[in-house]
Amino acid sequence: MHGPDSQPPTSIDPLLAATLRLALVPGVGPRIRRALLDRFGTAESVLSAAPSELREVPGVGAKLSRAITQARDEINAEAEIGLCQSHGIEILADADQRYPGVLREIPDPPGVLFVRGSLLPQDSLAIGIVGTRHATPYGLRQSERLAGSLARAGLTVISGLARGVDGAAHRGALAAGGRTLAVLGSGVLCIYPPEHAALAGEVMQCGALVSESPPRAAPQGGMFPQRNRIISGLSLGVIVVEAGDRSGALITARHAMEQGHEVFAVPGRVDDRTSRGCHRLLRDGAKLVESADDVLEELGPLFAPTHRDDGQVVHHPAELLLNDMEQKVLAAIRTESTLIDEIVMESGLPVAQVLSTLSVLEMRRLVRRLSGSTVVRI
Repeated sequence: MHGPDSQPPTSIDPLLAATLRLALVPGVGPRIRRALLDRFGTAESVLSAAPSELREVPGVGAKLSRAITQARDEINAEAEIGLCQSHGIEILADADQRYPGVLREIPDPPGVLFVRGSLLPQDSLAIGIVGTRHATPYGLRQSERLAGSLARAGLTVISGLARGVDGAAHRGALAAGGRTLAVLGSGVLCIYPPEHAALAGEVMQCGALVSESPPRAAPQGGMFPQRNRIISGLSLGVIVVEAGDRSGALITARHAMEQGHEVFAVPGRVDDRTSRGCHRLLRDGAKLVESADDVLEELGPLFAPTHRDDGQVVHHPAELLLNDMEQKVLAAIRTESTLIDEIVMESGLPVAQVLSTLSVLEMRRLVRRLSGSTVVRI
């Protein structure tokens, strides 16, 4: 039977249905799923295996083996696919080419991602910003400021749509006209907290809502620490803005360390309990962040040159955000001192347009003014 909000899927990929069915078996987490696939090869083979064979896999006992063998009858993957099709939700299995490559590299990648919005190749250049739900005005201000600056520099901002620091990070990226992804501890059709429903809609327009839980799944406490590994896994680095001693943001930072990603922390007041977690991270070797430049300087070596669709080489993520005129002006600027008159001549643009475009390129940290008449490409 199909759920009340679902429609029969227009077409069913048997491989996707089997992958989804296995992912929806209660008790089959990322590590057990990986062990099952290592043993049996495909999700279809796992679901067809005898209970005695399943119990040979570490972590699979009698109860879980029974749940796996009963999955064909008890889990309606086709209805879930129909629900996703009717709501424009993409289902990305880890074998799908569209699945984020950086996420495949973590020790326990989700077998399936539900995506409401769009994931783009440029989202591989991302920064996570996380922190306490009980943020101070200082924490909210720093989160929004850093997110805006990094979004203008071309990075996608990733957070968890929670109250406090997370919400401020998404808003900062959106206000800067950048991209942002929200990784949820609930399904992408069950927005939590409910007061962030409008913010979630804005995120979908300029990025995506992402979850490994089925679309209508309600928020559960255990899913929030688990989703944190996805935030860090999708990010080149994670910034912790404010965090108490037991903040979930520290779990995200730990995942980032284990995944080999950078960890940054914003210092706070020494007598403020929401700063204790950040100060502990700094003592343990996290990079101190006062501005976006601290982050960009540390991540700079990770920005491997890539190519635009038109074949042009891109040396910095902010170049992906430039329009034709901005690209033309940037191409006329050298890595040594360049006269503005030369830029005008080479670009063929009026002086006023070149000057206004240089301001945009400065804001995106692609060029630096050396004097009133010269600039240099960074």
